[in-house]
Amino acid sequence: MSQKLKPNAKQLSWLKRGLDQAGGKLPLFDEFGQHYDSKLIKACIDHGWAELWFNNVLKPDWQVCKLTEKGKQECSSQPLLDFDL
Repeated sequence: MSQKLKPNAKQLSWLKRGLDQAGGKLPLFDEFGQHYDSKLIKACIDHGWAELWFNNVLKPDWQVCKLTEKGKQECSSQPLLDFDL
């Protein structure tokens, strides 16, 4: 029996930031103004928790994403604990 993969603390933190945004838009920058790691974003997309929303014509290397239904379910099923970060 395979275990369902869950987001790690950093992924969950990023995903939860989309819960209060219009359309579930996920941020490009963390709370310290640093660009989120593209590997974190790609992993969330690959697992179906986030999806590309549109291409940014001014900054094509920036991945503008939004939360998926699967991502919303993951956010609601897991508390984010300060010591997990």
